[in-house]
Amino acid sequence: MIVADANLTVYLFVTGARTAEAEAVLRRDPRWAAPLLWRSEVRNALIGLVRGGTLSIDEALSVIANAERLLAGCEFALPSSRVLLLAQQSGCSAYDCEYVALAEDLGVPLVTTDRALLRAFPDRAIAPRVFLG
Repeated sequence: MIVADANLTVYLFVTGARTAEAEAVLRRDPRWAAPLLWRSEVRNALIGLVRGGTLSIDEALSVIANAERLLAGCEFALPSSRVLLLAQQSGCSAYDCEYVALAEDLGVPLVTTDRALLRAFPDRAIAPRVFLG
């Protein structure tokens, strides 16, 4: 199991430069987990792509449905105190620290392309290319 951030989830389902890498991560570990927040972050990214003309609304609806199937049963709420402490200590956003807190709780890596997370949490956050070895 891995914790996948919202970007990795979008890369998996929206064809682009990082899709092949996200697909390889899924092949290596098909069990992805995320904090409940992932839904709002992915929805926001998708509506941005719709408004920018990259996706149709029907494509965005298909993406979120596929992502919801992938993460079904592996979505978690996290204690606010833990998230806020991680955010305060690291300087990262509370949104991003939800993913870190979950990865720590589950004892699994957080696979992300977020440079700030990779820098702030080198023992927990790992880039997809490094995860793939």
